[in-house]
Amino acid sequence: MIYLGADHRGYDLKAKIAKWLVAREYEFEDMGPFAYDHDDDFTESTFLVAEQVSQSPDKNRGIVICGSGVGVSIAANKLPRVRCGLGFAEDQVHASRKDDNINILAIASDNTDEEHALKLVEKFLETPFIESERYLRRIEKISRFEKIV
Repeated sequence: MIYLGADHRGYDLKAKIAKWLVAREYEFEDMGPFAYDHDDDFTESTFLVAEQVSQSPDKNRGIVICGSGVGVSIAANKLPRVRCGLGFAEDQVHASRKDDNINILAIASDNTDEEHALKLVEKFLETPFIESERYLRRIEKISRFEKIV
């Protein structure tokens, strides 16, 4: 399952991504917002997305959008088992999925047009994690640290 969330600055881009997901028959759930509100905060929908991904981090994925992409990244990464990465380039998103097994993609709506955002989403959804010993080792170290703090 793919979960989508945004704030007012990412609201329009989220709708375009949802339309793209429908056209490609991806199963997804929109976690809001469901109407444009200039005064909303990214935290509400981001936490809803991250909670769903955190419950099943190897099966669920998320896409979160705000103006810079940084706020949603910070918020999403507060939950255990979430590995949210801010995507700017297709090869960078590919490496983030392949090597770091990111399960949430953050997008900066102020810096990413629709065409580029859809390419990032496609790369995020179609790139498998390579379960090599060193990648698994790194993720395990992150998981152990999450339990300490």
